[in-house]
Amino acid sequence: MKLGPKAAAAALILSASLALTGCGGGAAAGGSAAGTAATALTLGTIQDVRSWDPAQAHVGHLLQPYQAVYDTLILRQPDGKLSPMLATDWKYNAANTKLTVDLRTDVTFSDGAKFDAEAAKANIDHFKKANGPQMAQLASVQDVTVVDADTIDINLTVPDPALEYFLSQAAGLMGSPKALGTDGIKTEPVGSGPYVMDKAASVKDSQTVFTARKDYWNKDLQKYSKLTFKILTDLTARTNALVSGQVDATILDPKNGKQAEGAKMQLAANEVDWQGLLLLDRDGAKNPALQNVKVRQAINYAFDRKTILDQVMLGQGTPTSQPFGKASGAWTEGLENYYSYDPAKAKQLLKEAGFENGVTLEIPSVPGFETQISVVQQQLADVGITLKVGAALTNTFTSDVAAQKYTTMYFSLFQGEPTVAINQIVSTKALYNPFKNATPELDAKIEAVRAGGADAGKLAQEVNKYVVEQAWFAPLFRVNQMYYHNAKVNVTPQIQQAVPSIYNYSPAK
Repeated sequence: MKLGPKAAAAALILSASLALTGCGGGAAAGGSAAGTAATALTLGTIQDVRSWDPAQAHVGHLLQPYQAVYDTLILRQPDGKLSPMLATDWKYNAANTKLTVDLRTDVTFSDGAKFDAEAAKANIDHFKKANGPQMAQLASVQDVTVVDADTIDINLTVPDPALEYFLSQAAGLMGSPKALGTDGIKTEPVGSGPYVMDKAASVKDSQTVFTARKDYWNKDLQKYSKLTFKILTDLTARTNALVSGQVDATILDPKNGKQAEGAKMQLAANEVDWQGLLLLDRDGAKNPALQNVKVRQAINYAFDRKTILDQVMLGQGTPTSQPFGKASGAWTEGLENYYSYDPAKAKQLLKEAGFENGVTLEIPSVPGFETQISVVQQQLADVGITLKVGAALTNTFTSDVAAQKYTTMYFSLFQGEPTVAINQIVSTKALYNPFKNATPELDAKIEAVRAGGADAGKLAQEVNKYVVEQAWFAPLFRVNQMYYHNAKVNVTPQIQQAVPSIYNYSPAK
């Protein structure tokens, strides 16, 4: 199937806001004289940090600035492997309910305070109480016990296979215990990381400047003398800043990427999110048709995923029928094309379900995804399903989702670690399972993942298989994050992140 010219043209207008930001950088600040390695790096980002309190840190695009000033307990390598950082070693007890963490003894914070077991405990306690946007990362943590000066026990109420992953993210950021809970840390970070903020050179919502911290304990992670985040909310502004050399690297979209490629910028693509329909009302509480699995399967068979991807996203991504990503461990080859494009089969399934006269779905509009929704609407109509698009999502959409306002919605969702994904879209505690759909069979599979320790990813394949066969969702494709950089910087993509960790940049030789 071909999309209409209007849809194809409009498809090039993509929002970066949902993809989840100076004096100049690039050729001036981040560039280098011929034969000389660059000493400064300037990154174009889409949003400024609202609070530098590490307990208020976010993930996705918004984690990167925190990494400049805060080390994490665990370091996540570009390929997703976990390695020591402030924690030198960590090990679970037999029941996977206590994580014993050994800590470095040679680290201080930028205010002179020493990093030790008491500091680590203070950070975890603070994170749990601060009501930050990622506080759920430590929901399984009951308390922290100081074993000795460089050892803590993190005690859990239930096994949590994602805890080590979280300790490499927001929950693992370590701030000075002297600064935690003060007003000062909200505007000026105090960590043990490779850089310190140059507050005089920083301008709110414009740029944040950092300089290399003297005597930082790991020079391998400190590759520049100066690091600048230039906040460029507008996609065109980011494109122009990259092409003109004001920034060394930034995230774009397929259309603007073409302009960057024309200017000899280099692409570091990385599949992070999936886009598609969330068929939320699987028990038919508000839309009885969605209770029938044949209806949900018919919806899946209605889509020509490759054509949509090629014409809407310029081919930047991979068609898929599964909501779990390749790096999660739950991904399986057999589910990738589980629902092929088969409108005849979709019509037959609707007839078998007793809905041969049609089904109506109501979804909210999603800013930035108008084109995708228009195409979905067109292809569903071809098999006899009417898609009614209502008012746009607002900044209250998470509470609206939780309140069961939507029975179906089009969205882009992160493909994280298996338990992260389960907690996000499958379990009865997941935001994107607002109708609390569950079956004893699925509950048993989820419980096996939670208790699975190192086998959690493989066990999550059964959860993935269940939700695909039962058509809980209608995934269309995994989307490439289009991260571009100039020739003066080497960039290694970070698995499951739209933008790389700051450790993944280095001066080009």
